[in-house]
Amino acid sequence: MRFNGLTNEEVEESRKKYGSNILTEIPPDPLWKKILEGFKDPMIMILLVALVVQVVLFFMGQAEWFEPVGILIAIMIANGVASISENKQENKASALKEEEESKERAKVIRDGKLVEKHVSEIVVGDIVYLQAGDKIPADGIVVSGELKVDQAALNGETEEADKVTCPENAEYDIKDLLNKYYAYRGTVVCGGEGYMEIKVVGDKTLFGELALEVQEETRETPLQVKLGVLAQQISKFGYIGAVAIIAGVLLKTFLTGNLPTGIYEWIRLVMDAVTVAVTIIVCAVPEGLPMLTSILLSFQSLKMAKDNVLVRKINGLETAGSLSILFSDKTGTITEGKLSVVELATGNVTKFNELSKINHVLAADVITGIGINNSAVASNDTIIGGNSTDRALMAFLVDAKATTSLNKEDVRNFNAFDSNKKSSSVTITKDGKSVTYIKGAPEKIIDRCTHYVDENGAVKELVEKNYLVSYIDAQAGRSMRLLAVAKAEGVSDDGELTLVCVISIRDNVRKEAVDAIREVQNAGIQVVMVTGDRKETAVAIAIEAGLLANSDDVALTSAEMAEKSDEELKKILPRLKVVSRALPTDKSRLVRIAQELDYVVGMTGDGVNDSPALKKADVGFAMGSGTEVAKEAGDITILDDNFLSIEKAILYGRTMFKSIRKFLIFQLTVNVAAVLTCFIGPMLGENVILTVIQLLLINLAMDTLAAIAFGSEPALKEYMQDKPVPRTESIVSKEMLIEVIISAAYITFICLSILFAAPVKKLFGDVDVTYLKSALFATFMMAITFNGFNARTGHINPFENLGRNKNFLLVMLSIFVLQFVFVTFGGDVLNVESLSVQSWLICIVLAFLVIPIDIIRKMIMKK
Repeated sequence: MRFNGLTNEEVEESRKKYGSNILTEIPPDPLWKKILEGFKDPMIMILLVALVVQVVLFFMGQAEWFEPVGILIAIMIANGVASISENKQENKASALKEEEESKERAKVIRDGKLVEKHVSEIVVGDIVYLQAGDKIPADGIVVSGELKVDQAALNGETEEADKVTCPENAEYDIKDLLNKYYAYRGTVVCGGEGYMEIKVVGDKTLFGELALEVQEETRETPLQVKLGVLAQQISKFGYIGAVAIIAGVLLKTFLTGNLPTGIYEWIRLVMDAVTVAVTIIVCAVPEGLPMLTSILLSFQSLKMAKDNVLVRKINGLETAGSLSILFSDKTGTITEGKLSVVELATGNVTKFNELSKINHVLAADVITGIGINNSAVASNDTIIGGNSTDRALMAFLVDAKATTSLNKEDVRNFNAFDSNKKSSSVTITKDGKSVTYIKGAPEKIIDRCTHYVDENGAVKELVEKNYLVSYIDAQAGRSMRLLAVAKAEGVSDDGELTLVCVISIRDNVRKEAVDAIREVQNAGIQVVMVTGDRKETAVAIAIEAGLLANSDDVALTSAEMAEKSDEELKKILPRLKVVSRALPTDKSRLVRIAQELDYVVGMTGDGVNDSPALKKADVGFAMGSGTEVAKEAGDITILDDNFLSIEKAILYGRTMFKSIRKFLIFQLTVNVAAVLTCFIGPMLGENVILTVIQLLLINLAMDTLAAIAFGSEPALKEYMQDKPVPRTESIVSKEMLIEVIISAAYITFICLSILFAAPVKKLFGDVDVTYLKSALFATFMMAITFNGFNARTGHINPFENLGRNKNFLLVMLSIFVLQFVFVTFGGDVLNVESLSVQSWLICIVLAFLVIPIDIIRKMIMKK
């Protein structure tokens, strides 16, 4: 059939009437907008308030210039690092996408000539010529020829769809991807050739509609929710502490009778109390926390890149650690994503899984029967052409290094696959005789077999076929695709045959995926396999992968799921393990229902059809081999498409969450100890225990340096034994709170003892109050530094796995050095005196006792 195609005038008319074939871009937010959005973070908002307070105090002469500058730097680092890191990842992904799109061309007939155009120039009414390897540029009907199309980009499945010439007035459902006449943008021709007429372009194609749906807003991540609650709690704690300190100072003044004599003395007293109180509010805010999350995300992103995990959206990483349910694709994620030969069986059902183990006579028949009778070709161990089955057979020979014995010169005749006979055949000349090898559906071939080649290469009569049929049925139950290979004397593929073997082919379960699934399940995460495959195949794969293990586990088809109301599905969801024949809408519905049950939801996907669900999920894992639309919708890209890499992403996410909790234990201990010391001190007779500058130095040194120390914590496998942290659970647990209170109480007690307890004061000799306050300041900083060792592990041994975090050791050493410098050289600026060696040793011993005290606490709590 000859086509003339559209003229240039008709092309312009069509473009005006139906639109162009350009997909609407989903531009990422620019860097400036990301930074502005970052200021909505509850922790950053508190820091901004603290900054304003510090600026006011500075202009009132009650604060040094470096105090507001320090908070400003903390805000800039915390907000900037995360925004810049995410922006870089998006730019990298965008550059890759543009490079791919620039290569997309289509062969189209214009003015009777076949020309090549960029896909964006295709319009409705164009006639496009398609061959194997071409990506279909828009949606339309096949008007000539026959095609085999890989639709994995839309339905995620490896099985090819047949597309044939559409008869006039034929009825078909364009929403049914398996209809025979309609082809879709983004799918790939893998066999045959033909012409299609474009019916829909651009955003109106199925590919385009799914790409647009990706732009929906996403909800807050679990960590954002938890940090928002924590920010409110910290604010309340700071304000209550500040009011208590002002009240304490005034109450002590009235109770002791030491009332100021004049108005200026009263103003000075109130200003001193207010200044310390405001400083406590500033100290109560862990400005290192937003910076810690930024450092953690950047550090972990770099580590993950080495493990084939690209973090595209920074918040996706911490969400991965909170997952409670994961909806995973089957093809390419749990399975290898390609067909492989699993097993060969002879007529007497002797089984082999490697060609090298087969007798050389039988092996020669197998090599000819599947290697020469094959539309794929092996060139330098690279397989070219053929359908997925032929490529799997050729790969089996390539792996066994058996392709060198393939001699195409012996071929007399080759008959390609005949859909009526359900077989293909090849006739070769062997030892001067003609032999025909047939390969095809077992039910068509075995009935005609009267003999078989046994495991020793001998030809024997095939008398009992029931045993062989039972084996075939059992393999089909394991979701195997079965082929029979037979041979006959002469040039005809009709008549009686001798069975060479029955071959089982399947998209095999990844060996490493089985272990990874077990690890994820042990971590308390429910794994649900969602696939477009038929139920029998899906169930067989799920059993082998360890997903369907209990009698009450549920496997549903898309149709069965559609029959159930949302409430019925919610009751089934905790036991759901498999959804087969899944539609794109099924994935989105599953995400919505799981989120309504307060699950933290993960979704994997590679096709355009997966994009809406990837976007709606709390964390979307896009596959590296998938479409650009899927990658844009996902938060994390799994570059090697492997479930094992998803497990690593979860581990890194959990490590990050653990590190945040460790930092909070450390930081909140500092905050509580500072508030208690500054509140109780005035009650005991000393208005100023720690000066404003001392508190700010403690705050800045501990926040900033501690963020680096805890940001480098190693990813420990033991974290995968913990259960997921529910979305509603506070980031500060009861056990954490107990640890903070006990450690802060000891630090407060020992510091105040230096100033007010006679037995402890005597240890320092006959010294003045400033000297004792210097020792208190030194002990306070060293005690909270030693407490960092307690905070970094829940194990009784506080030094466990310490060698795997060298940054922690460097930071702690740096704080000790800084403390020595502050006390030794601070002088009038810090209101301190230099300490003697003996005093330093006393301070170190008193500070170090925080470690054994916490060891005792851990031992009691573990019992």
